[in-house]
Formats: sequence, C-alpha cells, structure tokens
Amino acid sequence: MKKRNMVLVIFLVSFSLGAFSQGKNHNWLIGYNVSLIDTNVTATKARLLYNSNSLTIIPETRKMPFRATQGNISDENGNLIIVSNGCWVANALGDTMLNGGGLNTGNFTSLGWCDNVSGLPMSHGNVVLPFPGDSTKFVLFHQIETVLYYSLIDMTLDGGLGGVVQKNIPVIQDSLNWGITACKHANGRDWWIVALKQNSNLVYNVLLTPDTILSVTTQILNFPFIYDNAGQPTFSPDGHKFAYTYGYGGPNGVHDVRILNFDRCTGVYDSLSYIPLGAGAGFGLAFSPNSNYLYHSSFNKIYQVNLTNFSQDTVAVNDGFYSPYPPFQTDFWLMYLAANGKIYISSGNGVIDMHYINYPDSSGSGCDVHLHGLHLPCFYVRGNVNHPNYYLGPITGSVCDSLTNTQEIAHDFKLSISPNPSNGIFKLTYLLPQNQNGRLEIYDVNGKRIYDMDLPPWSTMQNISLPSTIADGIYNCVLSSGNSRMNKKLVVINE
Repeated sequence: MKKRNMVLVIFLVSFSLGAFSQGKNHNWLIGYNVSLIDTNVTATKARLLYNSNSLTIIPETRKMPFRATQGNISDENGNLIIVSNGCWVANALGDTMLNGGGLNTGNFTSLGWCDNVSGLPMSHGNVVLPFPGDSTKFVLFHQIETVLYYSLIDMTLDGGLGGVVQKNIPVIQDSLNWGITACKHANGRDWWIVALKQNSNLVYNVLLTPDTILSVTTQILNFPFIYDNAGQPTFSPDGHKFAYTYGYGGPNGVHDVRILNFDRCTGVYDSLSYIPLGAGAGFGLAFSPNSNYLYHSSFNKIYQVNLTNFSQDTVAVNDGFYSPYPPFQTDFWLMYLAANGKIYISSGNGVIDMHYINYPDSSGSGCDVHLHGLHLPCFYVRGNVNHPNYYLGPITGSVCDSLTNTQEIAHDFKLSISPNPSNGIFKLTYLLPQNQNGRLEIYDVNGKRIYDMDLPPWSTMQNISLPSTIADGIYNCVLSSGNSRMNKKLVVINE
C-alpha cells in the first residue's frame, strides 16, 4: 500500500510582488539524504511552495533527494503531480511512478549520483512539458553528458497517479553541455527544446508537436568560442530572448554570457550580445519577469544586464557569510525565477541559506538583493528547478500561428471566484495574456457598472470588496485584456 509523505512543520514567509505565472510551476523541492548534524536543521528535505504573492516553506519527509537536476510540474491548483531528479520519476504521493525507475542508463548514472543520496548534479538536467494537444500526457526530457532522452508519461494510469509508457528514448546522441531548456512555439501549442553541444558553438533545437518529435535541427552560433561547459540555458518569459553562460570552472576560472534573439516561429537564433567577464567562473542565469533584465552570477558577484542598451551593473557582492555547520560559504551558484516574481540564488555548497532578488524588474540597486536572506530547515547543495513559461501564448497573426481551431488558440483567463456566493467580499484569480494589462468590470442585472479596476501585468490574484450598499442578487464579472474577454457570474448574499 502506498503511504502519503508526512509533512512535519509549516511556516510562512510572505512577499508582495506580482506573479511570473500560475499553476504548473508552484513547487521546488530541495534537500538530500544527510545526517541531521546541526541543531538549526529540523529536516533532511523541504518544499518551497509558491503562489503569486507568497512563499511557504514546508519541511517534509520525502524519498526523492536532489542535487541540481530537477524537473517537475504541478496541476492548476499547485499540486505536484510529476517530479524527477534525473534518476527516477516520482508521482504525486512521492512514490516511484509506475515504470518510473532507471532513467538515463549509462556510465554517468552509475558513478554514484543515483545511489539515493542526492540525484544528478546538472543544472537544468531535465524538464517536464505538457504533451501538445493531449492533457492526459506529459513528456520528460532528460539528459546525461552524451544523450538527450525523452520519456512519455500517461496520467490516466495507476488510478490517476500516472505511469511512464515510453522511457529513455534517444533524441540527440552527442557530447552535450549540462542543461536543457524549453520555449513555446509561436503557435502557442508546440514546444522547442534546446541543448548545446559541448566545446562547440553548435545548438540543437528539438520540436515537440502532437505527432511527437517532428524534427531536430542545428545552428552554429556566432560567438567567440571557448572550451568547457555552458551553464543554465534559459529563455526570457516572453520567449524572445535566449541566454546561456559559457566557461570553465573553479574559483579562478572564467565565464561569459551570450544573449540572443529567438524566433519562436522558426527556431532561429540571432546573435545579440556577448559579455566577457574574465576571472570568476559562474553558472547562474535568470531573466526578470518583464523580460527587460538578465541576471547572472559568478561565485562572488551578481550582475544585472539591461536588455535595452546592454549596460551592466554589479548588484551584489558575496559578503563571505558562512553556514553555521558545516562551515561552508554561501556563495552564488544557480538562479531560479519563481512564481512569486522573485529570483532565488542557490549556493554550490551544502548550506541552509539562499539569496534572493526582491524586485528583479527594477534597475540597479532597486532590484533589492537579499544576501542569505532565506533561511531553510534543511541542507541543500546547488538546488535548482527547471520551469519554462508554460503559459506563453501564440504570436497572433504570425506566419507560424497556424492553428485553425479558434477555441484552441483563444486566451484562457482561468477566471475563478471564491467564495461564490459571497457577501461581496471574495478572491478573484486569473491569468492575463503575456505582458498585458487587464481590466475587471462588474455589472448588475440592468447592465449598470458597479465596480471596476485595472489589473497590472503578471498579477494573478485580487481580493475584492464590493460596496456594502449593493443589493443581494446576481452580478456579471467581466475580465478583459486586449481583444479577449471572459464573463463569470457572481452571487451576492448579504447576511
């Protein structure tokens, strides 16, 4: 019999910034199997649970450990349904998914990474994507150093917990850099999956369609070539830019940042900017929610690049803070743009604190970097999770917006009112089109507007309090953005 994992303690850390997106990217699992040798540590693992304006930290008992490789996906309510550390696939209960063992077979996974201590060490080493056109299936793309695989998951199996129906299917067989990423096609349905060839300027594009893997194409990028690994390749939230770091490791290593325009229609890259950084290797990389800034890090500095003029600021310097025990420095390693609109920076050492950028859409020091400002109940090392923008829509009117079913390409606001009925005080949750404002209007049965408010881009939730003078009855809530609109009935009962 399967047993549910036991949650030990819950405590809340509140923030107040608009969301990056909603639903599928709510969870980040951290922690590995280590003895509790520090009295400040209460658990071996934890879950970071995000929504549009808060972060909940949940110490937990869990089978799956993590180092840097993590792909996961949640349902629209934020419930985790699939997660992998590169060694195996877990279901919503944290148990091994049906046929979910034995990922990434080969020499690399036999070196000890899959001995149930930590999982694979590669940042962005896997990613979970919805299968285009079929809401019951997902595709896990996962890599080792010489192969990019995919495994197909059918969520109708095992009583809705899912099962892996195809596993370790090779897509690319070549020497690959650590890290893959994904971006929605311009039609708003299909996916581009991207991998970089090691010691090369070659990039691979894989196109995922309802007919599964349609094509694998390559392009030589026009950048100066240096040896060794790329780090944490990522797309901007609006899908128009792609960036990765390149360099060789160690505190005395070097790295640079490469930024490109990306055509979501054709999958073609156009070289945009190359930023050599010289001494101080590093791999962290994340775009701001509004796609106007790119953050990257060496082990000791965090930089902000303005993508309008490509000016660069140093926004943080490592202050030498050491974890209480063991005495490891909390350096800068990997970056993650979370669903609450903040960027979190992990350490490459086994520590219990993280850094975060409070307002990444703000320039210079206004982005407000908090060094080791997030205290965790467990040790982690290199922690990271790979979440593309699952809600990036089609580029309407482009030559690649080829879907003819208007219902399929219409924007889904995912509008929800709770409670309903209410006494006029309720919570509204929604999803706006990418980078667009919205507007809420509420009408009575006679068509008179009794309430209206503007909704900022990236917001996903509002607490509404209607005037206490409104009468009991049925009201029409209208949510609009651009040419798209959605109606929902609200029942008001004053008690």
